[in-house]
Amino acid sequence: DRYLSMPELVDFLGDADAALIGRDLINAELIRSLPELGMISKYGVGMDNIDKDALSGANIEIRMTTGTNRRSVAELTLGFMIWLFHNMSSGSEKLKKGDWQRDGGQELSEKTIGIIGCGNVGQELVRLLKPFQCKVKIHDIADRSEFCRKYGAVKMGFDDLIAEADIVTLHVPLTEDTENLINKLVLEKMKSSAFLVNTSRGRVVDQEDLHRALLFGEIAGAGLDVFYEEPPIDTKFLQLSNLMVTPHIGGNTDEAVEAMGKAAIQNLVEYFNLNE
Repeated sequence: DRYLSMPELVDFLGDADAALIGRDLINAELIRSLPELGMISKYGVGMDNIDKDALSGANIEIRMTTGTNRRSVAELTLGFMIWLFHNMSSGSEKLKKGDWQRDGGQELSEKTIGIIGCGNVGQELVRLLKPFQCKVKIHDIADRSEFCRKYGAVKMGFDDLIAEADIVTLHVPLTEDTENLINKLVLEKMKSSAFLVNTSRGRVVDQEDLHRALLFGEIAGAGLDVFYEEPPIDTKFLQLSNLMVTPHIGGNTDEAVEAMGKAAIQNLVEYFNLNE
């Protein structure tokens, strides 16, 4: 699998009135080459591969499949949490090598969970955490007061959340404000016993800073579904014993793929119905 090059995209989209796109780069150069394009339906929820200003300047509409993969990503995040707290990765690797060590770790129940970004995925995670009676803290630029009241979550400042959480989990889009949001200074504020989970976008975390923090035990461990480069090439980082990794599968369950596909096609149908 690979993304199409710029000439290939121009040739493929040609004189299309609308397009369904995934992770291919949609920039100003491409948009200038597609004068007939009136609408883009994005298969997925991230916008970091799309030049929104260029679309706006060309009067091209963008429609997303927002929320279609929230359960899938939230379930993977919960899985990371349980896996990390229960030492499952370490125990599995040791047992495969014939080393029988029964270090069961800790329970997730009643831990302090820090959720950075409480949109579709963050809110779904809060719902999934309810049976565990965790102390849920959230940080979000949007007003989530009604949601917090309903689910017993507490909204707090970024620094306070980072310092208090037993596990910090990231659910923010990649923007200029969130790139390298988790860096050396932030990691130093986390508890040495705390974990970090990222199922949002790889560049939200400074991967080199995280590498050092894990290597020197500044935090207890991390679970990553996303990386600075995909696929990742830093094998030394991937082989850290306190790092659990998956190949960006958060939104790739059968159910999520089907839901995103249907939503992306429905966006096209609605656009053409309105522009007959």
